[in-house]
Amino acid sequence: MILLDTHIWVWLIAGSDKLRKSGLLGEILTHAKSSTIRIAAISMWEVAMLEAKKRLSFSESTQQWLEHASAAPGLAVEPITPKIAFESANLPGIFHGDPADRLIVATARVSNLSLCTVDENILRYAAAGHVKIAREIKKR
Repeated sequence: MILLDTHIWVWLIAGSDKLRKSGLLGEILTHAKSSTIRIAAISMWEVAMLEAKKRLSFSESTQQWLEHASAAPGLAVEPITPKIAFESANLPGIFHGDPADRLIVATARVSNLSLCTVDENILRYAAAGHVKIAREIKKR
C-alpha cells in the first residue's frame, strides 16, 4: 500500500503532467487497480487551506473537489488516530515543524505505508531511514 503526499494526490486528480514526470504515475496506477492507495486525512485540510490562500483553485467548490477526490477509485482516507497524533509529535531524528507534513509522515510510519512524494524535506528524512518511500523518483 502507498500513501500519497498532498501534492501527489492533487496532481493525480488534476491529471497533471508533473506526476508522469516524477516517475510515480505507473506505480500509482498499479496500486489504484488493487485499491491500495491512501491519503492522510490531513491532506484534505491542507488542500482546503491552500485553496483559501489562493495557492490552488478548482473548477468546482473546494468542498465538492474534496468529496470527489477523496472518493477516487482505488483510494481511501487514513484517519488521524491517537497513535498517529502521538507519532507526529514524536518523530525520530530531525524533521521540520510543518504539522501537515508531520501528520503525513506519521501516518505512513504508523500504518506501514510507503510514501509517494517529491518533497525534498521528506525525501531527506526517508534517506535517514525514518520513513519508507514508494520508490526512487526522478528529480524535477
